[in-house]
Amino acid sequence: MIGIVAVSHSARLGEAALELALQMVHDGEVRVRVAAGAGVDAEGVPILGTDAVAVSAAIDELATECDGVLVLMDLGSAVLSAELAVELRSSDVTVRLAPAPFVEGLLAAVVSAAAGGSLDTVAAEASTALAAKTGALGVEEAHEAETSDAPKDDDAQVRRVRVRNPQGIHARPAALIAKASSGADVRVRRLPDGPDASAASLTRLLVLGARQGDEIELTARGDGGEEALDRLVALFDDGFGEGTEETGPDGDATSTAIAPAPGLPTRADEPKSRAQEEPTRTVAPGAVLRGRGVSSGRAAAPVVHLAPPLPEPDPDVLVPPADRDSEVSAIEWAAVAVADQLRTRTAQATGETKAILDASRLLASDPELVSEATALVLSKGRTAARAVWETAVVHEKALAALGGRMAERIADIRDVRDRIIAEILEVDMPGVPERDDPFVLVAADLAPADTALLAGGRCVALVTVQGGPTSHTAIIARSLGLPAVVGVVDAQAIPVGTMVLVDGDRGTVEVAPAESRVAEARASATAVDFDGVGALSDGQRIPLLANVGGAADATVAASAHAEGVGLFRTEFCFLDRAEAPSIDEQVTAYRGVLSAFPGRKVVVRTLDAGSDKPLPFANSDSEDNPALGVRGLRIARRRPQLLDDQLVALARAAAAEAAEVEVMAPMVATVDEARDFAERCRSAGLDRVGIMIETPSAALLAAELFEVVDFVSLGTNDLAQYTMAADRLLSDLGDLNDPWQPAVLRLIAAVGAAGRAAGKSVGVCGEAGGDPALAPVLIGLGVTSLSMAPRSLGRVAARLQELSVDDCRRAAEAAVGASSADAARAAVSSTLVEE
Repeated sequence: MIGIVAVSHSARLGEAALELALQMVHDGEVRVRVAAGAGVDAEGVPILGTDAVAVSAAIDELATECDGVLVLMDLGSAVLSAELAVELRSSDVTVRLAPAPFVEGLLAAVVSAAAGGSLDTVAAEASTALAAKTGALGVEEAHEAETSDAPKDDDAQVRRVRVRNPQGIHARPAALIAKASSGADVRVRRLPDGPDASAASLTRLLVLGARQGDEIELTARGDGGEEALDRLVALFDDGFGEGTEETGPDGDATSTAIAPAPGLPTRADEPKSRAQEEPTRTVAPGAVLRGRGVSSGRAAAPVVHLAPPLPEPDPDVLVPPADRDSEVSAIEWAAVAVADQLRTRTAQATGETKAILDASRLLASDPELVSEATALVLSKGRTAARAVWETAVVHEKALAALGGRMAERIADIRDVRDRIIAEILEVDMPGVPERDDPFVLVAADLAPADTALLAGGRCVALVTVQGGPTSHTAIIARSLGLPAVVGVVDAQAIPVGTMVLVDGDRGTVEVAPAESRVAEARASATAVDFDGVGALSDGQRIPLLANVGGAADATVAASAHAEGVGLFRTEFCFLDRAEAPSIDEQVTAYRGVLSAFPGRKVVVRTLDAGSDKPLPFANSDSEDNPALGVRGLRIARRRPQLLDDQLVALARAAAAEAAEVEVMAPMVATVDEARDFAERCRSAGLDRVGIMIETPSAALLAAELFEVVDFVSLGTNDLAQYTMAADRLLSDLGDLNDPWQPAVLRLIAAVGAAGRAAGKSVGVCGEAGGDPALAPVLIGLGVTSLSMAPRSLGRVAARLQELSVDDCRRAAEAAVGASSADAARAAVSSTLVEE
């Protein structure tokens, strides 16, 4: 085994570089020690410098278990300390000093050592990192010459494979490729004339843009090449664990061009998208702008615009050859500093926010991004800032060409770009402004680090020009409980300081609304304490439960005194994976939620993948209308083991915790489906079984369904979508996707009547359950419990405590007798005011 000592002037630089390197190998595969800094001053502030004694101690420590030690150094003066350390050491282990760039050299050395390389091999790999950096300008042309049908030298081995998984080489397959090629020099090229990439770089693998059906050339050189190629070929043949189903002629990923997402750059010389330009007009007061609601709730406050990105660095400034090494060092130090900043924020975050920030940190640490930028400095004399900018533009263009979810990652690239450039120029980073008063943040798009900074601030809602339901803006907005609307074309034309009302349920932004509308929105957003007991004024109990998506949400819900969980969305355990989690992984995840509610009800919804939240191992990309396709319970038709494994995991988790677990299936349309699901659940050891009422057919068959299940829960979002034949993700049809629509209310009434006749419970877990105005209507229609976001519990409880059962029934009669959603609202308001 070969040990490595990293000698750095900065403890922060050394630790950050080491963390990056160790992410490429498994724990325990390599021995590395960091000898960084020269101690601390009287106030505990780290002192820049190196300590030969500390370096020699690190060498001696590794000597007890290693056959040789490689020493890497960050700056020139560290060489003196390293050379002196070799003289001071007490062990006789062989020591080699490597003339390699610190970050890339450490990365290459760690990977090589983990693969079992000798001291000479590890040293050579580290030194190769320097050659790759200084020669990076000609890399593309060189690789084009090398990727012929036969290798040009005896050491090169070439294999050709085809991309078989439906989604192509996206983030998960790229990570698997990098892992499988660890310890070998492997290049990946898309044929016939596409770009190539190092198999160790996630970013460059994504930029390949390889889709299903594309042919890929794998070239390996040196020790371990053949084994690495075998592993890679097996990955491609298996479809990276995502399946190898071929799409139909109309959906063939190799013949259908994917257009860039609206508003994203399509030329490398266009670093700014149209959405980032200054607005050409001003939105008039009273206008209602429409987009896509991605996080529920309403809020009203003045508009504040996100600070603009940094100006494009001057391309005409050239750095003299004598000064280029210092520009290179500036890039390396800035990248490490940004990764360190993002690591600090990651440590303070939780849940999905933590995962997203961690991904940005890894992007800032990508050795290919740094090496490409430094190559521009060394070969073309670009300034450090300009080199980083140009490198980012190339990556942006490549991701934009991929379209879809990959195009949404452009905001991440720009965020990291701006942070590195700001660090290089020693200027403040643009982003979320600080305000003492509540505000609505308007932006072209938001980077993950921006949205993460909103936690605990004064921002009450988000409005963006770009983004989609899977964008980081949407994910983090939901986790923070901020109403959010994306895809609002004219958002940046709203003047700063203008009052707006953001409705995340309808996907609308009202500009300068009436004071009464503002007061209504603010009242609905005001936190009201909940004492943990939902009841009407006459004493009838109405359990008020919470909707949660994971252990962090469950903790928040328990703190808000929710009486239980009416909807546990289990998708969180399956997201961002190439294959389904194991039963043991699921048990651990489920117990994290159940443990927060001992002795109380937790209603678990089985996997609801498909439509707007597809999973590679569960759904097909070839469906023309996924909202009407294989989603929810229907996945069991194709992947029955997914459901069976989940039920086994839920039964084990329930047995290990004290919560009262009930399980329900989404997207049920027939009695046979419900009966089959109930039998599967009971065979797994789950006694309380229910279904979601989301389709009109299920609502109309409610009486028969109650014969085979113990309870039902109404998903009002999808029930409205399917009843009104209006895509819930299409903002232009927001008025139809309204639970106040009389047709939807009449279906709910039919379910309520069937529940009363059967003596079984009818819950609501859709967004309608958290609307204080609609809650009395739902109770009057026969609903027996309501589940909602924890922040809505107090407001709903307060409203119900003002009304009796008779009041609720009169309100329900008024609503179902109306001819439109607006008329239903007005009728209920009038009825309850008269009371």
